[in-house]
Amino acid sequence: MFISKLCFGAQETSFKEWKQVLQEIFRFLKADTSFTNTRPLRYSLLFDAHPSSLPYIARLHKRRVLKLQDALLTSYRRTEIKITELTLDAYRMIQCLEWEPSGSFYQVATTESSDNGACSDQSGASGLIDINLFADMTDPSLPPNPRKAVIYHPSVSHLMTVVSTICEELSSDSILLIYVSASGKVDQSIPSEKDSSQLKPISQDSYKNGGSFRQAPAHSWLNSIDYPGSSLCLGSRGSGVKIAIHSRQKIHGSERGEAAALLLSPRRPSSVSNVDVEAAGSQFTYFLTAPLLAFIQLVGLKSDIDVDVCSSAESILSSAIAEWEVILCTSESLDQVWAQVLPDPFLRRLILRFIFCRAALALLGTLRKDNERLPACLPSLPEPVSPDSPSIQSHILKLAETLGVVSHFEFSEAVKGSAHR
Repeated sequence: MFISKLCFGAQETSFKEWKQVLQEIFRFLKADTSFTNTRPLRYSLLFDAHPSSLPYIARLHKRRVLKLQDALLTSYRRTEIKITELTLDAYRMIQCLEWEPSGSFYQVATTESSDNGACSDQSGASGLIDINLFADMTDPSLPPNPRKAVIYHPSVSHLMTVVSTICEELSSDSILLIYVSASGKVDQSIPSEKDSSQLKPISQDSYKNGGSFRQAPAHSWLNSIDYPGSSLCLGSRGSGVKIAIHSRQKIHGSERGEAAALLLSPRRPSSVSNVDVEAAGSQFTYFLTAPLLAFIQLVGLKSDIDVDVCSSAESILSSAIAEWEVILCTSESLDQVWAQVLPDPFLRRLILRFIFCRAALALLGTLRKDNERLPACLPSLPEPVSPDSPSIQSHILKLAETLGVVSHFEFSEAVKGSAHR
């Protein structure tokens, strides 16, 4: 309302700019609240930590383990829901890589002593705002959040400059996560790479102080990364990753030293309805940040689901992920690349949600033989967490039965038989 009033009192040029800002805000909020999320996007110890798997995760610490220290989030889509340079996909990923404050964070003092020794109630609104944002938004009972840099429409040189700047300060036991969201097609109307020389250099001090690497409008780097959808790359300091993704059939990474891990989205989104599921952001990103809501969207359900049904679905998914976590951590065929990153809670949650996403899309009846609609990962995850595994299918079946959408999926006869015994 306050911004709306400012618009009417502004000059014509300012009015148009403010009007565009308002439209972006309304569109962003509408897309982000189309489904009510009963659980936070941030990592919650209450919902995302599974005690049953803790002993098995502890065993992985006997090996060399890595922790997530930095994340680089970047996007280049023609049509994106955004507020200025913050896209909805980037916003969801930022939230997903944050700790949800614990109960102690919300405890505030309601009384304080006055000069005469009496106590005055401070729980009501005083009309004054006197807070230290950094202190008040930091929960001392939790580890620090990973540092994050957000770049909007970067050029190749700009992206590489940021990556090299971050890697210079990356410790030997840390991981850099690179999130890329792109349309997968090169826009010929965008200026060439040589025009990016006008970009200002990025200082290390800017990153140390928490600043974002946002420059003047950059240009397309899709000549180097021509892959539709979203992708996650996990690399440590020793990996020196150079990734070129040109098509679904040609995925290759050139690494020096340690290998990198890749989570790749499908070439095309999936849905049982004709609705454009990516009108409000990447479906793959949605699965990684709000898996149940992405599943609900996948099967064409509306947002007005019964509260009890939604709660049951959340419990089923939570139980499934807890079981898959144990299977993954105890698998003898687990690649060393995944074994090193699984102890990190943020990365472990992303990997488990990838397993759920892949299984849900693979079991969707209309897509059983359409590999272009399935996500991929490098290196491969163990067979016990593949979509064909009974331990994976049984939980997807329970979830589908709870939501009344079993007819949209194809399960093995053995899984269907055991579910009705």
